[in-house]
Amino acid sequence: MSKTAALAYSGGLDTSCAIAWLKEGYGFDEVLAVLVDVGQDADFEPAIGRGYAAGADEVVLVDRKQEFGEEQVAKAVLANALYEGRYPLISALSRPVIAAAVAELALAAGAEAVVHGCTGKGNDQLRFELAFKAHYPGVRVIAPLRDRVWTRDEEIAYARERGIPVEAKPASPYSIDDNLFGRAIEAGILEDPWVEPPEEAFALTAAPADAPAPADVVVGFESGLPVALDGEPLPLHELVAELNARAGAYGIGRIDMIENRAIGIKSRELYEAPAALTLIAAHQALEDVVLTKAELVAKRELEPKWAKLVYDGLWFSPAREAYDAFFAATQRLVTGEARVSLQAGAPVVTGRRSEHALYAETLASYGAGETFPHDAAEGFITIAALEVELAAARERSAALA
Repeated sequence: MSKTAALAYSGGLDTSCAIAWLKEGYGFDEVLAVLVDVGQDADFEPAIGRGYAAGADEVVLVDRKQEFGEEQVAKAVLANALYEGRYPLISALSRPVIAAAVAELALAAGAEAVVHGCTGKGNDQLRFELAFKAHYPGVRVIAPLRDRVWTRDEEIAYARERGIPVEAKPASPYSIDDNLFGRAIEAGILEDPWVEPPEEAFALTAAPADAPAPADVVVGFESGLPVALDGEPLPLHELVAELNARAGAYGIGRIDMIENRAIGIKSRELYEAPAALTLIAAHQALEDVVLTKAELVAKRELEPKWAKLVYDGLWFSPAREAYDAFFAATQRLVTGEARVSLQAGAPVVTGRRSEHALYAETLASYGAGETFPHDAAEGFITIAALEVELAAARERSAALA
C-alpha cells in the first residue's frame, strides 16, 4: 500500500524541496502538494510547474480568497484585532484557511501525514499544526525544516541537483508572506532593530512623503461588516483589495515593530496593511456612536484577548468562538458610515453616522436648545462621592491614631 503525504505548498524554495525530501528522506510514495489562494500576489503557474518538477504526484490549486475574506478577515474586523496593539494578524489569519484546505484534501486522499514548511523558531508551526489536528485528529505532522535546518545555499544546490527550477540569483534579503489582508516582511538587514527599513522592502505602500493630497473615503457598514466604499457595494475580499490600493498610495498601514512571538522570543517585523488599519479605524469610530458605554468597555477588553488567541494558533478553539459570539451580539446595530481622510501615513476618521447612534446632540451641546438635566448632576456627584469621602475619613482617623 502506497504512503501518501499532503503538503501545504507555497511554490517557494522550501516547500519545493520538501516534495523531494518527503520521497527521499521520509519514504513517501506519493506527495499531494496543496497550493491555497488566499489573495497573495503570485503567479501560480510557475509554482505548479515547480511542484511537478520536484516530484509531486499532484499539485492542487484551491481558491479560498472569498472564504478567507468572509470568515477570517470579517471576524478580525469585528474584533478590531491588533496583536500587541499594532499587528492586524495578516499571516495568523491565513494559516487556518490553508491548513484546513490541506487537511480536507489529505482526508479525502487517505494521506498518512500532513506537512508544512515552517521552522522551529516561528509562530506558523503552531498555527498549521493546531489547525491540522482540528480537522484531521491524530494525523502525523511532518516539519522537514524543523527536523533539519538547511541553509538557503544548501537548498538551492539540492534543488538544482534534482532539476527543480530555482532562480539563480543571490538570496532574497527578506522573507515575505502576503495575502488579501496585507504583507509581512522579515529577516535580512531587518534583523538589526536599529536599521531603518529600506524603501525597497515595501510593495503595498508608497512612501508617506510621496503621498498625494488627502482624499476622503466613506466606508459603509452593515452589522459591523464593511459592505461598501463611497456608496458602491462590494464583497469584502474585493473591498479590501480596493482599499489596499487607495490607502496604500498614502503610505498607510506601514508597521515596524518588535514583536513577542508565541514561542518566547522577540522578532523585528515589518507589515503593510493599508486596508486593515483603515477598516479597523472606521469600524471603531462607528462603534463609538452606536454601542453603549458598558458594551464598549467589555468589547475593548476582549479584543486584545481575541487577537492573542488567534496569533497563538487557536483559531479553531471554543474560546475564539465564544468571543465571536459576544462580538456578533454587539454588532446588531452597528450599521452606518464612517468617513476617513486618507492622509500621509495615517487614516484619519473625520465623520461617523448611523440611524442607531446613541449620540444625542441636544444632550452633548453647549448651545441654545440643549436638554441636559443639569439639576440632576449634583445628586449624582453626591452619591458617587460617598465612598471617596468615607475612604478619606478613614485615612485621617488612621493618621491621628
